[in-house]
Amino acid sequence: MLEKHGSMLLAREDIKVFDCTIRDGGLVNNYHFTDEFVKGVYDTCVAAGVDYMEIGKNNSPTLMSEEEFGAWNFSKEEDIRRIVGNNDTDMKIAVMSDIGRTVKEELLPKEESVVDMIRIATYIHQIPEAIELIEEAHAKGYETTVNVMAIAKAFNDELDEVLEVLGKTNVDVIYIADTFGSFYPEQIRSLTEKYLDVAEASGKQVGIHAHNNIQLAYANTIEAMIYGTSFLDCTISGLGRGAGNCPMELLIGFLKNPKYKLLPVLEFIEKFIVPLEKELDWGYSIPYMITGQLVEHPRSAMKARDEGDTEYVKFYKNLTEQL
Repeated sequence: MLEKHGSMLLAREDIKVFDCTIRDGGLVNNYHFTDEFVKGVYDTCVAAGVDYMEIGKNNSPTLMSEEEFGAWNFSKEEDIRRIVGNNDTDMKIAVMSDIGRTVKEELLPKEESVVDMIRIATYIHQIPEAIELIEEAHAKGYETTVNVMAIAKAFNDELDEVLEVLGKTNVDVIYIADTFGSFYPEQIRSLTEKYLDVAEASGKQVGIHAHNNIQLAYANTIEAMIYGTSFLDCTISGLGRGAGNCPMELLIGFLKNPKYKLLPVLEFIEKFIVPLEKELDWGYSIPYMITGQLVEHPRSAMKARDEGDTEYVKFYKNLTEQL
């Protein structure tokens, strides 16, 4: 039976707060953040006591257009160092590799890079390629995580098989990824048990990456943490694809650990997020709620938001007729 991991009144040493503001937020503007904004996130995370900052994706410029996408879709070493220098802090730097958009041979050895962790995002049918990249990154000296996406559409035995295979790899953290923002806390609790069974048997940890389509990203993150998940993804002000993510300010405000500081996050929101909200659109809305409840990818909701479409009844009917 799944048990709570400690009291909510006590700090847990295994907890890691993981900032995804630039990486997930970059999906809103094709990674066209200014250096001032990225440096602001970095300085904020350091001051707030955040454990990891995901500075972007490391997709290959041979596979994606450098004209269409900004620097943080590629996260070249010189660009990262322009922001963090040698990162002489306690916070670690991560980048995300999308299977099918990265070239593993382009990955520098860890001793030549300021990056500490490679995060691998994969769909179930891409697992063989994901394992190759996990082992490549591990051999080159990096910490590694894997996000298996769209698990809400996976059959139970299919997910069990994937987790069993990942348990035999050198990956450090296996993530529960709520790709569609469709899970409820009781489902997260069940998934936490499933993932922990594999992780604890193979000396790994579990992470949670939640989306806010049905206003449960924060609640689901806390639920996963209570029952043993260690790596907690969040973004400042929930900035992220579509409905956004678990807000850092909520998470830090909840954690009973004096190492985490709320004030630097509020200062960043005041200086950078308030003006950004006038330029970019993210966060909970009815179209995202509908796709979340129907366990559908939010691309149709993104299109509706981009076009200012508020015909919600028609939107719902169009989606349900396709199911």
